[in-house]
Amino acid sequence: MNENALGGSMRSIHHVLATVDFAAEEIAQLREAFAPARFTHVPRHDTATVSTLLDQVDVAVLAGDLTEETIAAPHLAWVHCDHAGLNDSARQEVFDRGLLVTGSAGRSGEALAQHAFFFALNFTYDIRRTLAKQDARDWSGGEAFRERPALWGQRLTVIGFGHTGKAMAALGRAFGMHVTVLTRSSSQRSADVDRLLIADEGAGTADALPDADFVMLATNLTDETHHLIGEEQFALMKPTAIVINLARGAVIDETALVDALGSGLIAGAGLDVFESEPLSKTSPLWSMPNVLITPHATPKLPDKTQRSIDTIVANIGRYRNGEPLLNALSPRDLYTRGPAR
Repeated sequence: MNENALGGSMRSIHHVLATVDFAAEEIAQLREAFAPARFTHVPRHDTATVSTLLDQVDVAVLAGDLTEETIAAPHLAWVHCDHAGLNDSARQEVFDRGLLVTGSAGRSGEALAQHAFFFALNFTYDIRRTLAKQDARDWSGGEAFRERPALWGQRLTVIGFGHTGKAMAALGRAFGMHVTVLTRSSSQRSADVDRLLIADEGAGTADALPDADFVMLATNLTDETHHLIGEEQFALMKPTAIVINLARGAVIDETALVDALGSGLIAGAGLDVFESEPLSKTSPLWSMPNVLITPHATPKLPDKTQRSIDTIVANIGRYRNGEPLLNALSPRDLYTRGPAR
């Protein structure tokens, strides 16, 4: 997802539908920012009222993704979906129609980066064995523990350099790691990055993975990044490498991941997202001793909702002035390779 979408001529906003689950004072901020447009807030589960209003509004601020009904709404010109990953809304018909779609990427970037390092630190300190020894009141093993490498001086590869990727790189720098970033097209340099690899300039996973001790995924899920990490990529990695996925499940070929973990191609994986969610109870990932799992849930930042509001408010001004919108889908974000909708 691009930070900006192409701008155009100045636009008016006449009627806004909002289904976001915000507090009254937060809804009041949106109402004021959209004024003098008519603003109607409806609970997301009141589908009958939502359906009626979609025939009237030209802007919508939604709690979820686009639906066929949303895309077909006759006057709708701009939709904001209040979450980060917009792969379920990145449909060809959206781009064919010229519908502007934006999201709330960045509202949880620092929390997601901390989540990634929760996984990294758990592997560094061998948390399963550490807690088992604590439960057993077992003081042994100190010498072996001291031989484990700390994060300081290790090599971190971050794939994706949006809000979360930037926060991962910053934490990697704070932990004293050597930071490599593989990004699609951004040429923005950062003091937190030792080596910046740009896919549009010919760089790829073969450049980013072989020397990595930790690989953190923070890229958007598109047709380009579907199964970006698969059998070929696992074969490039060190047998001591840890893969951490805070992006979307389908960025990794899950079958290849299970094989790599079971065969020792890589040392472990920290996973918050999966190709199918909730993760099936029959998935072998549940019982693998070198896997840590969280259920696509990250502790929130104290200003998470306000960050969403700030993005929406900024985009209201940009939309009215015909300027590029923040966090907007572009045709390159198209995602057609997931399950049928």
